[in-house]
Amino acid sequence: MLDQNVASATVREIPVDRVRANPFQPRRQFDDEELKELATSIEAYGLLQPVLVRPKGNSWYELIAGERRLRAVRLLGRSTIPALVRELADEDVALLALVENLQRQDLSFWEEAQGYARLLAEFDLTQEELAQRLGKSQSTIANKLRLLRLPDSIRHNISREIFTERHARALLRLPDQETQEKIAHKIVTENLTVQATEKLIEKIVDEAKPKKKKARFVRIYKDIRLFINSVRHAASELKKAGLNVTIDERETEGSWEISIVVPKKSSGKPRSRGRRQQVTSSSFADEKGLPSTRVVER
Repeated sequence: MLDQNVASATVREIPVDRVRANPFQPRRQFDDEELKELATSIEAYGLLQPVLVRPKGNSWYELIAGERRLRAVRLLGRSTIPALVRELADEDVALLALVENLQRQDLSFWEEAQGYARLLAEFDLTQEELAQRLGKSQSTIANKLRLLRLPDSIRHNISREIFTERHARALLRLPDQETQEKIAHKIVTENLTVQATEKLIEKIVDEAKPKKKKARFVRIYKDIRLFINSVRHAASELKKAGLNVTIDERETEGSWEISIVVPKKSSGKPRSRGRRQQVTSSSFADEKGLPSTRVVER
């Protein structure tokens, strides 16, 4: 329907000084040298495509599409410009202005993202609705809008010749505005490639992650009686196995000593009197107040 409205418009000459700028123009920067080149082309070959305007009352017109052409004609000092005049609603005007720039690839990725954001806000559109009207995917719209999370200091002051959309996407991974601005400045001053930028940011993100401490397994006996009971249980099990085990416990001021005596058995030979194996298990407090164990064979 929008295309039909534009196609049915008639071309007429209108006064250049009666044309107002498009309030929905997404483009914010116009290269002076490019405008001069366009003006030279128009002077040599004429204006091949008229601008698109809508009437605004009292012989005024509002520009919808063709701001570069209008500026170039003004540079030439001409008083009139060929124009398609058509009644269009605000939403259609905003969409046409954005589409024209997208088709000509005149917009920076910042301007494109800002254009999407304005259309969503001005006309209460969803991302899906906007995507359908522009012939784009919803993910494309969403990804462009994410770029607007970067601070204004980056969005407004970075040259698009050096700073690409992929640079901007990489910056979104950084944790805070100060770091984003620092790396953005580094990208421009050192002319970092996208690959170098992504590698640098990956390093920064990794270093910002909390370091995982290696687990240390420390055996702690909160109650020394648990330790002593374990030793007693071991002696009891030896007795059940038929060994003539004796256990001797002695508590001193700084420790608790437990001795377990197990007689040696000979293999079919008479046992030497008085020879026996003594296993001494001593529990004592170390420097940290934790019990430790030593075993001695006599």
